[in-house]
Formats: sequence, structure tokens, C-alpha cells
Amino acid sequence: LHIAILASILSLIIYWLIRDSQRVRHLNGKHVFITGCDTGLGNSLAKCLDKRGFSVIAACATEKGGRELQSCCSLSLKTVNLNLADSSSIARAVVFVTEETAGKGLFGLMSNAEGTVPVAPTEWLRIEDFHSVLDVSLLGLIEITLKLLPLLKKAEGRVINLINAKGLMAFAGGGYSLSKWGMEAFSDTLRIEMQHFGVKVSTVEHGFFMAGAVNSDVVEKYLLRLWNRLTPEIRDSYGEKYFVE
Repeated sequence: LHIAILASILSLIIYWLIRDSQRVRHLNGKHVFITGCDTGLGNSLAKCLDKRGFSVIAACATEKGGRELQSCCSLSLKTVNLNLADSSSIARAVVFVTEETAGKGLFGLMSNAEGTVPVAPTEWLRIEDFHSVLDVSLLGLIEITLKLLPLLKKAEGRVINLINAKGLMAFAGGGYSLSKWGMEAFSDTLRIEMQHFGVKVSTVEHGFFMAGAVNSDVVEKYLLRLWNRLTPEIRDSYGEKYFVE
């Protein structure tokens, strides 16, 4: 029994030593760029990492979101407007990050963007409905990652893609689940390729938090709009009872 207890204590000590050796130290001056910081997880991450001493660059979709975030963080936190569906907006954000890092490179890129609606039966959708989600939650995130890779390689940094685990289940039609599966595949490929440059790539499959990103009223509003634009033939094939349920 004594040997078992001593072995357990020794194992814990070894675990703590290994864990502490992996801890990131000297946080001051390490730049982290986070997308989707107006509300929700991105907003919370920006505040948390700012308090820990990272040099946070927070991308917000609105100027109001940027002002509100800056008002409750340190002066070292910087914000930049970013529309992930707009390549010119992405290019401007990349220039801003390049200037802020001042030759040091980018220690971390945390991608957190949620294009959610419309979510509906596939037959109710048009190709532009898929674009409205995929252009933000998949293609936009891929584009900004590609453009920031030189800075990440310079700092031997890391890419962390936050992926809602609910999106990995095909529970409804539309671009939401497609974007999550797509980011998984993109991350897995990038992880293998970036090992050569010392850049780590991780995915964090988080739970479904009601943090301002999803609004049931908005979802219902989109459903009603899609239902009303259907042809009479398609509407009749589903029936009013299907729509209500």
C-alpha cells in the first residue's frame, strides 16, 4: 500500500512538472489576434487574455463593439473593424496586425466567427443562403488565416480555431454545419503542413453557449421569410403542419 501511495505521489509530481514546462511564459509583447470580439466567446477571450498580459488585437464587426470592448480593457488592447465576407476588409485588418506586431510576428490567431442563419430544410434554400454563412464562417476565416501565416511562421506561433461542437451534427440544412466540418478539415490539413515551421494548429470544439451569437427570434424570422418565398408546389408538398412544427 505504501509503495502504491508513493508511486501515485511521484506520478503527480512528474505530471505537474511536465504540465508546467508546457505553460506559456513571458506573455508581455506576445501579440494575439482574435476574430468575432463584439460579443460571446471572442469578447470574453479578448478580455481574459488582455488581463493575462497578452497584446490583444480584437477584430469587431461594428465600431460600437470595438468601443465597448476597449472601455473595459487595458490600453494595450487594440481593436480593428473586420467583415470576414469582404476581402478588402480582411486585407485592411492584416495590414493593421502587421503594423501592430512591428516585425515580431504573430504569436496567436484565434478564429471565432459564427454565421448561423438561415438554418432551414435544404430544399427551401438558394445558393446565396449558403454563401451568407460560408463566406463568413468558412471562407472568410480561411482567407484571413492564409494572409496571416507569414506572421505566424515568423513568431512560431499557433492557430486556434474555435468550433461549435453542435455544428458537427447535421441537424438542419444550410451552411452552418458545412462551415464547421470545413474548418475541421482545414485545421487538420494546416496542422500537418505547419509542423515544419514550428506553428501549432489546434481546434477547440466548445459547447453551445447562449452568448449573444444565436437568437431564436432571428431564426424564426428567417424561417418565415423562406417559407413565404417558396413556390406553392413546394409549400404544399411540406404542408402548414410541417412548417409550424
